[in-house]
Amino acid sequence: MNEKYAPLFEPLDLPNRIRLRNRLVMAPMTHVSSRADGTVSDEEIAYYVRRAQGVGMVVTAATWVAPNGGLPGAPAADRDEVVPGLRRLAAAIREQGAKAILQIFHAGRQSTMTGDLVSASAVPESKEGAAVPRELTEKEVGELVLAYGQAARRAVEAGFDGVEIHGGNGNLLHQFFSPYTNRRSDRYGGTTEGRMTFALEIVAEVKRVVAEAAQSPFIVGYRLSPEEAETPGITMAETLPFVDALAAKGLDYLSVSLVRYDAAPRRGIDDSRPRLTIIQERVGEGLPVIGVGSVRTPEDAVGALGTGIGLVALGRELVMEPDWAKLVAEGREEAIRTTLSVNDQRKLIIPDGMWRLMFSIPGWFPVEEEVGEAAKEAAKDVVEEAT
Repeated sequence: MNEKYAPLFEPLDLPNRIRLRNRLVMAPMTHVSSRADGTVSDEEIAYYVRRAQGVGMVVTAATWVAPNGGLPGAPAADRDEVVPGLRRLAAAIREQGAKAILQIFHAGRQSTMTGDLVSASAVPESKEGAAVPRELTEKEVGELVLAYGQAARRAVEAGFDGVEIHGGNGNLLHQFFSPYTNRRSDRYGGTTEGRMTFALEIVAEVKRVVAEAAQSPFIVGYRLSPEEAETPGITMAETLPFVDALAAKGLDYLSVSLVRYDAAPRRGIDDSRPRLTIIQERVGEGLPVIGVGSVRTPEDAVGALGTGIGLVALGRELVMEPDWAKLVAEGREEAIRTTLSVNDQRKLIIPDGMWRLMFSIPGWFPVEEEVGEAAKEAAKDVVEEAT
């Protein structure tokens, strides 16, 4: 192995003393391959097994905690009947030597599972024909807090090593924190502190349930998007006190969702350093930050760690090159694939639904060849939201 890549393979001890074998994380990505009822399919298990062999931790696709917060093809953690399938998934990932993390979420106004579209406020998505969601009542918000806790209990029972509470990428928790989508006047809205209340209550409930259910250390992480383009929208000036509050809850890691790992703040603070550097400095060395965003080459990964963070996640690159970590460890990084061929699906063990989704979003993946007409037609029927 080239010595400059050695930092990627150093172990890391999380705050709860669980040791990760290296600094590489498989980022959560929509795979559109769970069964219609949210139970785990053989396709998605095979997909994760192929990619878990070299990383220290695998974070699953967003798993819904309530039916009105789901997406077609996404897994569920909303009822005890799904635990056997989740148990198979957790065991398959762990058998490859990686820690298995179940990402739990509610899509809010992004959901297309039921006719009950809900959000922080009655603000539709910014796209043509978007339906107007109804504002959740305080009672319903409290019920969802409990739902996240029960999803975490099921993750414990299924043998996962942890859960990641997904609060970014436009989902319900993001909708509550954003001043663009949260127009509430109760305790879940108004000020920055009010808008972070829902997320903090969920973290507290998840940690309470885990303390009761888990017999050994269990990872609890949180994922967020630090800024958004809308005005009014989330800025770093609001995200920094939010990460302070999250860090005070005793999390084991904080995951920051970005398009580019080295991106600087848009607005809100006068600091031109990468957002990852600012956030890691803010929460301190004791709480590792996971950075993600356009990490393709080992140089990118080392560059991401160079921002000061503890862990680096790969998403699209692990889809295209499942052996990424192995090739770097063996000094064969020149063999890493950074593009896709339209004939690669079976070789790379990519589920049918995910394959269609990948080609339905122009530019999401770099493709070597023109997409055939059959693939284009199939893509029309696939959900276009990626979480």
